[in-house]
Amino acid sequence: MRDYYDILGVQKGANSEDIKKSYRKIAMKYHPDKNPNDAEAEKKFKEAAEAYSVLSDDQKRQQYDQFGHAGVSGGGSQGFQGGMSMEDILNNFGDIFGDSFDPFGGIFGGGRSSRVKKARDLKVNLKLSYVDIYNGVSKTLKIKRLEQCDPCSGSGAKSGTMPTSCQQCNGAGQVRQVSQSFFGQSVSVKECPVCTGSGQIIKNPCTSCGGSGLTRKDVEIKIKVPSGVSHGNYMTLNQQGNKGPKGYQSGDLIIFFEEEEHPIFTRNGEDVIAEVVIQFYDAALGLTLEVPTLDGKAKLKIPPGIQSSQLLRMRGKGFPRMRGSSRGDQLMRVHVDTPQKLSSKQKKLLDEFKNTNSDTNPKFRRIELD
Repeated sequence: MRDYYDILGVQKGANSEDIKKSYRKIAMKYHPDKNPNDAEAEKKFKEAAEAYSVLSDDQKRQQYDQFGHAGVSGGGSQGFQGGMSMEDILNNFGDIFGDSFDPFGGIFGGGRSSRVKKARDLKVNLKLSYVDIYNGVSKTLKIKRLEQCDPCSGSGAKSGTMPTSCQQCNGAGQVRQVSQSFFGQSVSVKECPVCTGSGQIIKNPCTSCGGSGLTRKDVEIKIKVPSGVSHGNYMTLNQQGNKGPKGYQSGDLIIFFEEEEHPIFTRNGEDVIAEVVIQFYDAALGLTLEVPTLDGKAKLKIPPGIQSSQLLRMRGKGFPRMRGSSRGDQLMRVHVDTPQKLSSKQKKLLDEFKNTNSDTNPKFRRIELD
């Protein structure tokens, strides 16, 4: 799958205005009205629309920059190639060209409809263990969201009645306004102010939903969380949020990731840090330990003469990096434990060791404060 920035011909740091201009240029070039029965042009038109849908949305763009295509198309997300028609694309991004865009100046009739309204997004938090983050994980979320009301089948009208067509817009949900100017006649399409775009008037509202056609229901959503995510990252599932009234596009489901506290490890970027406590004689002699990692047990060699607070690095034992195949490291901070109670024999042995050591005087050092 091609990089979205490459598709639109912009740099990764491009601002929203540059992205919009580039998309408009490409969309004008490959617009279906200009390229009838041209499958390749239609493919490029859809490809540009998909790229623009992500890069024009700050949340989706940040997610794409972090996760790549997996962050904006995985776990139930619906991309243009799989879930949206040409009409959907034209409705969603018609405002790029103006409310009454027609690349041939009205030769084929009136302008496009105004942009489709979108229902409210739904935001949820998902806690992940360090192991889930390390490996990536599939989850089933149980959420409450607005769905079609069953008693009225989403019509909003009381059982046994039906909504009536709005007389202001004749059921279209939109009204056309024609104006004259020095340059000629122009047509704009606006939402009907009487029915607020639904095209219907409800005289007898449903008692279950109050006429909205929507009720809150429990639903299950399956998602696949990529490995390496961190606290504060999020995933957007297109059109998996709240349903809206008639004529509305469903909102998005936005999942914010949280990290569960680990009993041993602390995360620092892609690295993990833990402390290992050893006895002073092991610090002097050195030893090899079997230590826990996020991927099971591994051996750690502690060199003779190690000092307390010294760090040992286990390369590649940290979290996966989101962009790339490498991993962070596991850092083990050594704490040398000094015994507080000694037997007579132990004291005697330590005295003998002390007497054989020529360097017994304390040393003083300057401390640099952060």
